[in-house]
Amino acid sequence: MPVAVEVRLPNILRPLAGGEPVVKAAGGTLREVFDDLVRQYPGLQGSLFNTEGEMHRHLNVFLNDDDVRYLGRLEAKVGDGDTVTLMPAVAGGAVAG
Repeated sequence: MPVAVEVRLPNILRPLAGGEPVVKAAGGTLREVFDDLVRQYPGLQGSLFNTEGEMHRHLNVFLNDDDVRYLGRLEAKVGDGDTVTLMPAVAGGAVAG
């Protein structure tokens, strides 16, 4: 049975979700939550999933402050009232000295 979770969006994704910083989505796994987000806000598709339907590599996702890469990625189980935080990956470079 799908449960309701809170999804916190970074500034860069908010315009794709009506400008909202926090939205609700339903699902029993992170994949189902992402699918529900795309159903509600189709513009998020390319930011959440790559062309193979897997989690976009430039997106860091935390479930209650735990990195989902260590919880099963898109198959991570979510519970009622959980919080999913989306953060764009930030790449750095060497500083010339």
